Amino acid sequence: MKAFVNSVRAFAREEDGVALTEYLILLALLVGGVIGAVTLAGTNLSNVWTAWAGWFTTALAVPAADG
Repeated sequence: MKAFVNSVRAFAREEDGVALTEYLILLALLVGGVIGAVTLAGTNLSNVWTAWAGWFTTALAVPAADG
């Protein structure tokens, strides 16, 4: 247990640990932003995709044969 505590203290004293922590915080903020953007835009994108699919289905439908 003492070795673990010593390694944690050494990690806290080194600048590499601080830089790593900063990068992890930045990564978490970026991931949160991407998830938030996809969540907010997801419903609108789904509606647009559905509208396009309906338009293609209607516009590209094979005409009925007469006679």
